[in-house]
Order: sequence, then structure tokens, then C-alpha cells
Amino acid sequence: MIEEGSKSSKATVEKRQLFMEMRAQNFDVIRLSTYRTACKLRFVQKRCNLHLVDVWNMIEAFRDNGLSTLDHNAEINVSRLETILSSIFYQLNKRLPTTHQINVEQSIGLLLNFMVATYDSEGHGKLTVFSMKSMLATMCGGKIVDKLRYIFSQISDSSGTMVFAKFDQFLREVLKLPTAVFEGPSFGYTEHSVRTCFPQQKKILLNTFLDVMMADPPPQCLVWLPLMHRLANVENVFHPVECSYCRSESMMGFRYRCQQCHGYQLCQNCFWRGHASGPHSNQHQMKEHSSWKSPAKKLSHAISKSLGCVPIGEPPHPVFPEAAERPQDLAHPAQLKPVSNNMNDTILMSSGAPTSGKSSTLESPSRLDEEHRLIARYAARLAAEASNSTQCPPTDLSFNFDANKQQRQLIAELENKNREILQEIQRLRLEHEQASQPTPEKAQQNPTLLAELRLLRHRKDELEKRMSALQESRRELMVQLEGLMRLLKAQTGGSPHSSPSHSASCTMPMPIRSTSAGSTPTHTPQDCLAGVGDDVLDAFSQGVPRNLRNDLLVAADSITNTMSSLVKELHSVDDGLEDEEVNMRNGRDKVSSQRHYGNRHSTPSF
Repeated sequence: MIEEGSKSSKATVEKRQLFMEMRAQNFDVIRLSTYRTACKLRFVQKRCNLHLVDVWNMIEAFRDNGLSTLDHNAEINVSRLETILSSIFYQLNKRLPTTHQINVEQSIGLLLNFMVATYDSEGHGKLTVFSMKSMLATMCGGKIVDKLRYIFSQISDSSGTMVFAKFDQFLREVLKLPTAVFEGPSFGYTEHSVRTCFPQQKKILLNTFLDVMMADPPPQCLVWLPLMHRLANVENVFHPVECSYCRSESMMGFRYRCQQCHGYQLCQNCFWRGHASGPHSNQHQMKEHSSWKSPAKKLSHAISKSLGCVPIGEPPHPVFPEAAERPQDLAHPAQLKPVSNNMNDTILMSSGAPTSGKSSTLESPSRLDEEHRLIARYAARLAAEASNSTQCPPTDLSFNFDANKQQRQLIAELENKNREILQEIQRLRLEHEQASQPTPEKAQQNPTLLAELRLLRHRKDELEKRMSALQESRRELMVQLEGLMRLLKAQTGGSPHSSPSHSASCTMPMPIRSTSAGSTPTHTPQDCLAGVGDDVLDAFSQGVPRNLRNDLLVAADSITNTMSSLVKELHSVDDGLEDEEVNMRNGRDKVSSQRHYGNRHSTPSF
């Protein structure tokens, strides 16, 4: 009793797990019921890993588990349903690479509880074969046209015409899916659902059925079905456009453009939640875009379209033959031969119409006899060919099956190689960009380069400081020279004989220039002589540049002699006129010698 209670509680917890996870996604904030329903069913599909199972793999699973020979109204218990789901997911893991394996037990538990909660709400523990087929064929992966073709084969008669009663039964079963995700008020089943899809009572063949179900817009009760497939196709679509509301610089998924506000575009999250800004209103008509084209591509497409190079409108599905075809035996998947057309590669499946009127549908009781006759005919053919030659050529059936298998393997190998080549190109492009654009982080990782940069910066600072010091020293020396010349003028004002000697001695240049390599002076020489008198400036503005070192030595000697003469003159004032005359004579001799030396060397100009 305790074990049974624990099992029932565990089953209850697992039954609620999927719905609790779906509620956590907060899909109810989406204001449009169509998008809300499609998002919820897409979440259930991905959470149960049904999107990895193709519709043709699902048909093969039905055949392997003997469902193709059962009547639509036959019931199967939950235990057998669990066995069928186990075979589906274990076969899926065999097809997937080892790096993408799924948790089979978890997928089985989630899907089983969802199906029981959807189709066995009264707790009988049984489901009909048609309800299980309808649910799995609708929720599995694959193209919508292939799903609709399989569904039509289940609801059509021997002449390839849809039976309205069976289509009504299909709507009852498939519309339980929106009800299971709490969207029953919007997309629940009603008695008028069939008439909303096909208003006029007429003969519905396969192409007519596909035209109605894949129209734009589709029937109101099934409008969520094509939207769920479009959601799966645009999940990884990137739009390099800014959202006009949330200001996101890129969009993923759908993109919506307003037909009234110029340049107003919304991402799918803002549009689904009814956000609007500026003059835009939720009442404006919006156009849904599932891809992005550059302006140049749009222009070229418009030109090609105007010139008639591209078709104006593409059909939503390939056109299939209206004549009834021999029913394909789903017990032999090799008969499902691929047929290539302009739209896509589909698989030729019977519309449920045999050439003879003996067998009614694909799942009629006479199908078992046909299967035995087929096996006997193939066995007889193999035996006859084996007796004729030791190396018998393969039969048409095995040849087609092997050819299809080889083609699928070749396509898979080419896709893998293409994926590897694209990854290698991306890796090489990234490496090239990183190598061609060195970053500051790389420079910081090189200590030698950093040391050289610091040394050069330090050397530059030293040279600039030395240049400033030399310029300042030059200015100070010029100021001192100006003061000496003023003293000489003051002294020679009383004794005119001494004026030539002192003026000549003070005309000697004192050049100081920065000769450090690698530095550039930031001031002109005239800026460095700011505050110096006009006499000094006039003296330094004459002559041509010479050896600055010799000029500096000559100027230093001249200043020394002048200073000594001034000191002597100051000490000899109290000694009398005779001593003064002697000193003045000595001063004239020195001045004459300096004049003679100065005539030999011209003063440079700066």
C-alpha cells in the first residue's frame, strides 16, 4: 500500500511538472491568443523533445508498434502507450550524435503525463489510436505540408476525397491541445468548426485540403498550427535593426513593421506584449517579417521582380496529382520514395485512394492480405533471381531503399563537412582580426616594449628640462650683460675717453643654445631674451652664426676683464687724479686689444 501511494504521488508530481514549468515562462503576458497558444505548444514540443522526431520517423514508429493495422477507434492502455513512446525516443537517441543525447526517461515521463492529461481527463487509463496519432503527428517535428498529407491520408476515403465526419473527429482531437494549455476559450472545439474550415459542401481533394490549411490566413480554429511552425523556423533568425520601443540594437525571431508609422519597428517581445511609443498605436496594422534583407538586396529583388526575373507569388505547397494513387503500405517504409520539386523535397505518400475499389483506406482489414501477397511476390522474385545467377542484382524495392539510404548518408556527410568548413573559416577570420589589430592588453604583456617606452619617455623629459635650463641661463647672462653695459655707460659719462673701450668690450656675444639631440626647442631665441635691453638685442642681431663655443669663451674673457677694470676704477677714486689717469690708460690698452680681437671675429646673430 505504501509503495502504491508513493507511485501515485510521484505520478501526480510528474503530471504537474510540465505545466508548472510552462507557467514559469510567463506566456500569459502575451496579449494575442494566437501567439500565446503557439508559444505554449512550442514549449511543450521542445520540453518533451518532440521537435527532434521527424514526422516520417513518427510514421515508422506507428508501423513498428502495429498501430497501422488498428482501427481508429481502438483503445490502448497507458502501459502500451508508454512502450510506444519508449521506442520513439530510444530510436531518436540512436540517430542523434553522442554529444546531443537526450534524457529518454524524462522525455517519456513528461510526454506521457501530458498526453494522459489531455486525452484522458476522466481517468479511464485508455486512449484511442486516432487521438494518439493526431497528437503525435501534430506535435512532432518536420514540415507542415508532410504532416497535413499524412493527416489527409487518415481522414480520406478510397477515392481520395476527404470524409467530413473524419475531419470533424480530427478537429475534436487536435483542438484538445490548446485546451490542455489553458487556451480552450479561444481555440476550443465547436460544432461549427468544420464549416469554418470548409464553408461549402463539396468534394475536397488533397490539393484543396492543403490550400485551405496552408492559406494566409488559415482557418480560425487552426491558426496556431502554421504559426507554431513559423516560430520554430525563426527562433535563430537575427535582425540587425533597433527596436523602436525597447531600443534593443538587434532582434531575434519575428520582426514587426508598422504600415502607418515610417521606420517604426518592434521586436517580437514588445509586439506580443502590446508595447507602443510615440505616435504609434496598437490599432495600426503591423507586417510580420521572418527574415532581414539589406537595402541593396531589397533593391535588386525589386528590380528583378519588375523585370519578371523572379516569380511574383510562390505557391504555399507543391501541387500533387489529383488522380487517385495506389495506397502506400506503411508497413513497408521503403515505398515512401522522395520526390524532388521546386518548393522542397517531400515524400510521396498516398492520398488514400487505390485504383481498385476493393480496399477502403490505408488501414482497412484487407491491407493485411495485400501485405501477405506482397511478401509472397517479393520472395518468389528473389528465389527466381537467385536460381538464375549466383550474384543476383537487387530488387527494385531494395535498390530504392539502399539508394535512398546512401543519399541520406551522403547528404549528412556533406552537411557535416560544410559545417566544419564554416567553423574553420570563422576561426581563421577571428585569428586574422586579432593578429591585425593589436590590443593594449598585448602591449602590456610585453615587458621589453614597456621598458623601452619608459626609457624613451624619461629621456624626452630630461632633454626638455635641460633645454629649459639652458634657455633660462642664457637669458640671465644677457640680463647681466645689459647691467654691465649700463654701468659702463654711467662710468663713461664723466670720462669720454673710456666709452669706446667699454662699449667695445660689451659687444661680445654670449650664445647659449641647446644642442641636445632628439629635442626640439619650444621657444624662439627672441622669447628667451625677454627683459633684455635693446643694446644687447642689437648686438646679437648682427653677424652670421659661427662657432658658439669660441664666442662663449671670448665673451667670458671680455666680461672678466671688464669687471676687473671696474673694480680697479672704484678703488682708485680716493688715490687721486694721477692714479686714475694710470688706470684709465691701462683700460684703453685693454680695450684696444679687445677691439682688435673683436674685429677679427664677427658677432653671431640668433
